[in-house]
Amino acid sequence: MRLRRAPALAILLAAGLCASAASAAPAGARIPSPPPLSAPSAAVFEASSGAVAFAHNAGQRRLIASTTKLMTALVTATSVPLDRVCTAPPYSAGPLETQIHLRAGERMRVADLLRAALLPSANDAAATLAVCVAGSRAAFVGLMDRRARELGLRHSHFSTPVGLDDGGNFSTAADLDRLAIAARRVPFLRHTMAEKRAVLRSGDHVRVVVNRNTLVQRVPWVNGVKTGHTFAAGYILVASGTRGGTTFVASVLGDPSEATRDADALALLKWAFASFRVVRPLARGAVLARPAVAGFPGRHVDIVATRTVRRLLRRDVHVRLVVKVPHELHGPLPRRAIVGSATVLANGRWLARVPLVTTEAVPQLGLLARVGRALDGPGSLVAVVALLGGAVMLLRRRGVRRRERGRADMEAA
Repeated sequence: MRLRRAPALAILLAAGLCASAASAAPAGARIPSPPPLSAPSAAVFEASSGAVAFAHNAGQRRLIASTTKLMTALVTATSVPLDRVCTAPPYSAGPLETQIHLRAGERMRVADLLRAALLPSANDAAATLAVCVAGSRAAFVGLMDRRARELGLRHSHFSTPVGLDDGGNFSTAADLDRLAIAARRVPFLRHTMAEKRAVLRSGDHVRVVVNRNTLVQRVPWVNGVKTGHTFAAGYILVASGTRGGTTFVASVLGDPSEATRDADALALLKWAFASFRVVRPLARGAVLARPAVAGFPGRHVDIVATRTVRRLLRRDVHVRLVVKVPHELHGPLPRRAIVGSATVLANGRWLARVPLVTTEAVPQLGLLARVGRALDGPGSLVAVVALLGGAVMLLRRRGVRRRERGRADMEAA
């Protein structure tokens, strides 16, 4: 099994030629500076890759108020069926707490309790989910912390499913973005967080709830995620927006008012879309070359990428794809043999390299074809002489053996 050296076939492709790549800004285009913020802590992540587009004190631990309910919703939605019926425990709410006024003993489906916890941020709904899922609030908090560790939220800790101020209940802007991205991967949660209002049909009576995220109410491309506010935590918003197939998630923590919270989050989302793009110069299984098969005229083999490359890049970065594959393949080679590479360059700098493989086995030349190719190549005259010399020697040996057999026959007679 070998791959004979041959002149390499190099293909240069601009990322803009790929169907999944967003259009690039013209070379030298000016990328806007990040907007000024009122929030003391903020972060912006791209949802599909988890790449960080912006961070300002993003690792600072802070109280997170009702954005805590993102973890409450994620643990619930991935632990129990949405149609499970839960019984509301007694809940003693403070005068300023948001609730849907569940009566102790009232029965409501998980799906409606999640809508109530995420949209109007009802504390009694979150408390009911905790008891329904884990049997007690303490046990449920243990599930929240375990899920935080699984998600790699190293600077988050939970002590309540509701989000009221507690020194043991904290997170960071970066961790909240990661948590929101995880929650958005659950279809029911993603759909719910994008709703302006919802009708809760289970329970003692029908209830209509409204999303407190005013950006969802007034900006068409904003589709989540969760608000939060207490006197100690300030105003918090984890906001997501989708444009052209790309989603960014922005967290702002500790804003002084709802208006500044909304302005900060919206400004960060707009800036991210104006400044960055997601490029996919390589897709797993994409055919990047079709070299010929040596000795088999007209036969070619598809060469494909072994993995997808997807990156978040500034819009002024130029991306090239360099593909190196021999013009001709010499068998035998098995299916998925590595025969080349594809290198992704960003502004001329290495970004990723992916092996390229055959989609089928490459056959070996037959004996006669190999002899024919040898005769066509350099030194073919020597090869002919050697071949003829070998044939003469073979004939001489056969003649000697025949004479010896004849002599032996005569003596035996």
